[in-house]
Amino acid sequence: MTILDGKATSIRILDKVRERVTKLNTVPHLVVILVGDNPASRIYVNNKKKAAEKVGIKSTIIEFGVNVSEEELLSKISELNDDKEVTGILVQLPLPEHINKNKIITAISPKKDVDGFHPENVGKLVIGLEPYFYPATPQGILMLLDEYNIGLDGKNAVVIGRSNIVGKPMAQMLLRRNATVTMCHSHTQNLDEIIKTADIVVSAVGKKIVRCKMVKKNSVIVDVGIFKDANGKLTGDVDFDIVSPSCSFITPVPGGVGPMTIASLMYNASKVYL
Repeated sequence: MTILDGKATSIRILDKVRERVTKLNTVPHLVVILVGDNPASRIYVNNKKKAAEKVGIKSTIIEFGVNVSEEELLSKISELNDDKEVTGILVQLPLPEHINKNKIITAISPKKDVDGFHPENVGKLVIGLEPYFYPATPQGILMLLDEYNIGLDGKNAVVIGRSNIVGKPMAQMLLRRNATVTMCHSHTQNLDEIIKTADIVVSAVGKKIVRCKMVKKNSVIVDVGIFKDANGKLTGDVDFDIVSPSCSFITPVPGGVGPMTIASLMYNASKVYL
C-alpha cells in the first residue's frame, strides 16, 4: 500500500506554478471575496492568500459583513469583471442564506472564474470542450493520480457524492480520461456491492462511508471528506486503518486531497485571459 502524499505533491505543483508565473508578461491578480465571519472560511481564504504569495500571484481579500445585500455583492463582482488588473475572482462559499449562490457564481466572468463553477465552464466540461478553468478539487485529484502514474483508461471508477464542487465535475473529468464511471449518492442502493467493483473510489460525502468489506483488493482510494469525529480528531469518509491494507494507493486525511486543492487553485490562478 502506498500513501498518495498530497502535501509533497502540492509543493512540486506550486514550484511549477511559480516558474509559470515568472514567464508571464503580467502578474496574475486573484481577488477573493469573503462574506461574514465563518471561521473555517477565513482559514481557507488565508491559506489561499499565503499560497498565492508563495508563487508570485498578487492576492487581495475583499470582506463583506454577513448582512451585505445581494445587489452590493453583484455590483462588486461586476466591478472586478471590468478591472483589467484582476485576472481571477473567487467567492468563498458558503454564503449567507439571503444570497442566491447561483446568481453570484453566474455573475463572475467565466474567464476569471478560477473555481471553475460558472455555467459556461461547467457546460464546456460536460460537452467535451476546453473550459477556461477546471474545478480545483477534481483537477487536484487528477494531478495527484498522475504524479503516481495511476492509469485511468478503461478503469472502473466510483464517485460517491454528487455535489457541483466535487462529485459531478469529478465524474466528467474521469470520463474524459476514459474511465468507466459510476456515480453514487444518498439514494444509491447496494452501495457496498458497487464499491466492490471499483478500481478507483473517490468519496466526497462528509461522513464515514468506505470500509474494508466494501473495497476491491488493490483499488485506489481517494478520500475528499474532512471533518472532526466524536473525539475531535480530523478524519475523512474512509476508515483508513481498516481499508488501507486492502488497497494499492490511498490518500491520508489530512495531507491528501486538501493540499492538492490549494495547488490546483493556484494553477488556475496563474492562467491569465486578458
